[in-house]
Amino acid sequence: MEFIIDHECFNKTISDVTKAVSLKTPFPILAGIKIIAFDHCLVLVGSNSDMIIERVIPLTIDGVKVLEIYQPGSVVISAKFLSGLVKKLPNKIHINVNEKQFVTIQSGEIVTNLNGFYSEEYPSLPLFDETDYIEIPSVVLMEIIEQTVFAVAKSESRPVLTGVNMIFKENQLTCVATNSQRLALRKYAIESSINGSFTVPGTSLSELMKLINNESGVIQLFVIDNYMIFKSTTTLLYTRLIAGTYPNVFELLPNHSKTIIPLNRKQLLKGIDRACLFANEWKNNNVNLEIIDGSKIKISSNSSEIGKIEETQPIKAINGDRDLRISLDGSFLMDALKVIKDEEIKVSFGGTMRPIFIEPVDHSSSLHLISPVRSYY
Repeated sequence: MEFIIDHECFNKTISDVTKAVSLKTPFPILAGIKIIAFDHCLVLVGSNSDMIIERVIPLTIDGVKVLEIYQPGSVVISAKFLSGLVKKLPNKIHINVNEKQFVTIQSGEIVTNLNGFYSEEYPSLPLFDETDYIEIPSVVLMEIIEQTVFAVAKSESRPVLTGVNMIFKENQLTCVATNSQRLALRKYAIESSINGSFTVPGTSLSELMKLINNESGVIQLFVIDNYMIFKSTTTLLYTRLIAGTYPNVFELLPNHSKTIIPLNRKQLLKGIDRACLFANEWKNNNVNLEIIDGSKIKISSNSSEIGKIEETQPIKAINGDRDLRISLDGSFLMDALKVIKDEEIKVSFGGTMRPIFIEPVDHSSSLHLISPVRSYY
């Protein structure tokens, strides 16, 4: 195998696939990156027990030549040493691998030799039917993930809550994430031959966002055995699904609310952000909301050592009970408000000790639930 590749392109691709490599393994080949040179492209693969990332480097990118293949072939090279070395090389990289998997890496006057592994000994990728998939625009998928993945549980005490539950039913995709104190939900109409509920690790979806952040076009979704696969023109990500039944969160959604208030999202976000400066003393970053004279909402928080902050924002309209006071986790509020794209939202309250619901005024394709916390008025 022999090829010459642009330094920046190679370094970025190695960095991407290394995220799926387990560097702490008793089997050295599993701590490696598999490199396959074809006549028309270079493929790099990194994998662990939960995730596999495959990246394709074409001969040209945006009309610029980044790769020259002189001899096709394959090899597995230690991810740690390959990554560490390529970062420090100055320009184009020339790689040559002989029949004994002895790897020579040259950049300018710098020559490095590494012992590689036979690629045939590297674990095979799960097979899937490339004709049976769901298509979704890349920008839409990125938005759906962004609006839900932040709400997954960080604790492993309930593993199923560390993932986003993706439900395909009657040509609709519904994505839900919750950590038991908050919930994020997003719906999207989609043509799908798949029906079922699949819980995808939040960590895998976060990596997917980084991998295809700047890609346009569509993403193809495949489901096989215990894996979900996301495929774009240059990226293939396999992620193992989380076993277990996801809780029925739809029972938590309100049938009615005592108070509904339309608000400007940016203005509310800025007010919550200011209040959070004084909320860090409390375990739940307590921020207090209160309706004043039926025409204003007061946002406040306090710190026994520093002081307190409060502000009022006008309410254009109010539907329902005008006597409202509730304490919420300010960071949870900010997380939800940041990912909503619409400028006008409606906030629904069920009472002092009932969750609040935040959704856009014009549609109900996304919804955020936040549970109240103990009040410290």
